[in-house]
Amino acid sequence: MNLKNIKQPFINIFPGDLSKNPIQRNTPKVLFSTIDPVGFDHPELIVFNEKLSEEIGLGKLNDDESFLVGNNLPENIKTYATAYAGHQFGNWAGQLGDGRAILAGEIINENGKKTELQWKGAGATPYSRHADGRAVLRSSVREYLMSEAMYHLGIPTTRGLSLSFTGENVVRDMMYSGNPQEEKGAVVVRTAESFLRFGHFELMSAQKEIDTLKKLADFTVENYFPEITSQGEQKYKDFFQAICTKTADLMVEWFRVGFVHGVMNTDNMSILGLTIDYGPFSMMDEYDLNFTPNSTDLPGRRYAFGKQGQISQWNLWQLANALFALIKDEKFLEETLNSYGTYFWEAHDKMLCKKFGFDDLKDTDEEFFSNWQGLMQELHLDHTLFFGLLEKITSITDIKNEFQNISYSILDDIKLKKLENFIQVYKNRLDENSISKDESINLMKKTNPKFLLRNYLLFECIEEINEGKTEMLEKLTRALENPYEEIYPEFSVKRPANYDDISGCSMLSCSS
Repeated sequence: MNLKNIKQPFINIFPGDLSKNPIQRNTPKVLFSTIDPVGFDHPELIVFNEKLSEEIGLGKLNDDESFLVGNNLPENIKTYATAYAGHQFGNWAGQLGDGRAILAGEIINENGKKTELQWKGAGATPYSRHADGRAVLRSSVREYLMSEAMYHLGIPTTRGLSLSFTGENVVRDMMYSGNPQEEKGAVVVRTAESFLRFGHFELMSAQKEIDTLKKLADFTVENYFPEITSQGEQKYKDFFQAICTKTADLMVEWFRVGFVHGVMNTDNMSILGLTIDYGPFSMMDEYDLNFTPNSTDLPGRRYAFGKQGQISQWNLWQLANALFALIKDEKFLEETLNSYGTYFWEAHDKMLCKKFGFDDLKDTDEEFFSNWQGLMQELHLDHTLFFGLLEKITSITDIKNEFQNISYSILDDIKLKKLENFIQVYKNRLDENSISKDESINLMKKTNPKFLLRNYLLFECIEEINEGKTEMLEKLTRALENPYEEIYPEFSVKRPANYDDISGCSMLSCSS
């Protein structure tokens, strides 16, 4: 790999703590702390994303496996963790930071695209908050595979470069139930254009480090928002507006595929509108607006599937507060944030039109979508499989049998009648299209994935890797790289009943 091309411009621009001291502590008035990865004696590579490595300019692996766990680093790689703040579950948490992540820096490929690289699970940093900075195999497999799944679904995301055993065991309490157990340790190398979060701006604002806040905003615009050419206060207004748009677009994409993040704290919100920090996430099985995969989010369900749009708006309010020192236009910020909901719901409904094969959004569609949501929840229908069935439905389709196969409850005669009535309304709505039936189906096929990386599949994969097997990993990788095709029909089924009550197949804790 071209490790000599990795540089660290961030630490040359912003104030930092250069002590390399891993003791967990507050580091006021700085945006980073230098820190060395802990080092592992017996690491073992599980998987390496060679195509991604080529794309970002790192090239072939060669003999550089030790880099993938932070061992034997060349002198040009000066490693560091960044400091940020955030609101967690609606409450101000103060200083946070990269507690399990250590940055190697950035690399620029031949097309001029910048990519940051960081290890997750390579040891403690000043921001580990009484933790060890390690990661377990379970969470590492989940992050590596799901970030790649989201990428191939066409959703903005961080990505996984590699996954390795560390050769260590790590103690974790998976469900915060008082039953800690040893698990195999692992390290993921993850990449992103930038790992900057809302929380980086919140930290500088809270500490009244306005000069650094301004420098951070200027740095972000210059490096990641080339479309912004305005100056002065208008530049920061355009910056905030762009963040709002990117965030809303991301939320719509999550709704499109039924992705639930599970812990949408402001420190887990990317300034570039990327899906970041894969913790207690889940792809939704049965459609449920109130579903949360995060056991820590109970009973309030703040981060439930149906609330992700409004929570993203709430998080943007906190970012607006942080940027107020640069914008100083309360009316602009209020109008921008108040219009966020309008933009989001218009984009959301246009997305639903594509899922249903409608060529355009009509005034009556809002009621249609509302009725659909009610039907999905009442009949406990599988979100992804439902749209796959709609593509295939004909006048001779056995409605009861086909839809019973994608329901997590029994469809009695009353429910069946409601379903039949809805399908008739749907067919009538399709007749209002100005495009052909084939064009409508093609629109649906490009919008509705046939394969989703469900939690129970991840559970099976993790169990196999723990046993030294990689067949499931290889199959899932091929499937997630082709999500709009049905490569493995056995994966395109509702969650088997035997996984309903197994931890990790539907719900996890924040530490997972």
